[in-house]
Amino acid sequence: MSEALVCNYTEIFPVCRRVLSAPQWQEFLALLPPATTLAELAELLADPAFVVPGVPLFLFDLARLELALSRVGQESPALPTVVERRTVNPSLQLLEVAWGGLPKLLGENGANVSPQPVPQPEVILVWLDPATGQGQAQTAGPEELLALKLVCEGIDPHQAAGLGELSVAAIEETLERAADKGILLAPASLLRRDAQSFPLTATVEPRFLAAEVFTLQWHLTQVCDLHCKHCYDRSERAPLSLARGLAVLDDLLAFCQSRQVRGQVSFSGGNPLLYPHFLALYQAAVDRGFSVAILGNATSQEHLLPLLAIEKPVFYQVSLEGLAEHNDFIRGKGYFARVMAFLDLLREQEIYSMVMLTLTKGNMAQVLPLAELLRDRADLFVFNRLAMVGEGSLLESVPVSEYRRFLASYLAAARENPSMGLKDNLFNVLRAEKGEPLLGGCAGFGCGAAFNFVSLLPDGEVHACRKFPSLIGNIFSQSLAELYDSPVAYQYRAGCQACRDCRLRPACGGCLAVSYGFGLDVFTQCDPYCFLEH
Repeated sequence: MSEALVCNYTEIFPVCRRVLSAPQWQEFLALLPPATTLAELAELLADPAFVVPGVPLFLFDLARLELALSRVGQESPALPTVVERRTVNPSLQLLEVAWGGLPKLLGENGANVSPQPVPQPEVILVWLDPATGQGQAQTAGPEELLALKLVCEGIDPHQAAGLGELSVAAIEETLERAADKGILLAPASLLRRDAQSFPLTATVEPRFLAAEVFTLQWHLTQVCDLHCKHCYDRSERAPLSLARGLAVLDDLLAFCQSRQVRGQVSFSGGNPLLYPHFLALYQAAVDRGFSVAILGNATSQEHLLPLLAIEKPVFYQVSLEGLAEHNDFIRGKGYFARVMAFLDLLREQEIYSMVMLTLTKGNMAQVLPLAELLRDRADLFVFNRLAMVGEGSLLESVPVSEYRRFLASYLAAARENPSMGLKDNLFNVLRAEKGEPLLGGCAGFGCGAAFNFVSLLPDGEVHACRKFPSLIGNIFSQSLAELYDSPVAYQYRAGCQACRDCRLRPACGGCLAVSYGFGLDVFTQCDPYCFLEH
């Protein structure tokens, strides 16, 4: 056999080469034909008569797996760039083997993996990753097989949920994970930034251009057990009936399906747990396949457990406004201690916890000490700047001249404290100065107002952002699709035109609510805190 062919087989079977001693490798090569197609080679390796004495018994299944990876990279048809519905990756192969654990051997250190493969029939999935163009392999587990069955047989997630023990949300997540791996191909999101409002240059990262999840921040009720000094809306609003709430969920489902995105419902208020039909709406949201989250107040285990019996929320967010004395001045006596105890309860129940702070001049110096207290209590701690709206207009905002220094000190502390999140869009100015990758900021796409989320109030009003008056329309008289496609929604989605040509715009856009609180025109005047040097 020529050196060129030996080299070629070395490229096809790198793990086999590492598993075998030099004499065994030469004996293995000697049994291979000097020239053949990959398909013929696959048939040879599957022949029980193909034997190399003294080698591990799993070697030939391992060789078949490595060959399948080579074939999927060389022989697979071009993958479609656009699909109309979930589709099985056309490059996918199912390889039946007699040894379990073979995919763990792949990679540079695979030959030293412990434990080694065991005699156990197994099916291995082999496919071409649409994102990287590289061959991938993994054992076909129950989740992957379920995803393939649903798509191959055209079974709707709601139909599947009715047949088994999984919820619609769990089935949707199974399908999403299969698509994330590339086992399935999924239709692209139709929620995309547009060139008229954003500088869509070649340097813009694709992740900032299309939203895969649409969030309805649903303020179910104005009723609240707190009376915070910075509350942006204490107005009286007509209560939401259960029938209208269920109709909203159906409308949201239709919208998400039409835009080819996943839906999330973030229940808020007031205090959403005080809404009389909360559990019914929570159950209905889960039944429709939405992920659910709660933005509310600390509560008791007695009120939390009924939620968990339906489905664990993807997160539960509570608020603190500084250390105990200042927080209780803003939110009420004893509330700091209630939140700290509640965070322990969330951790005990394995619920992802988030703590939000509204940044003001009065609590600016307490942010970092509070972050340290929360280091081992909360999964994520973030802040929003005060929007001087409603009762928030009575508090003082952080001095504009001090904000850059504050962000820099927070950023430095966050490098040592994994619970500290970087939510403010203006963190990107500091990161850009250092040549660091941009972050998604407030909503994953900079300002996501009327793009990947809207806020819904109890009386049906839909706002681009809850933190300031940004009325789009009323969902009781128009569909969500009509509201989303309206000129006023487009205007909020486009954001401030003064930011249009900024190189950071896709990940920033400032904060429209802060600009509004300063009396600025949110569509023409940029965030007063922006310190980017143009």
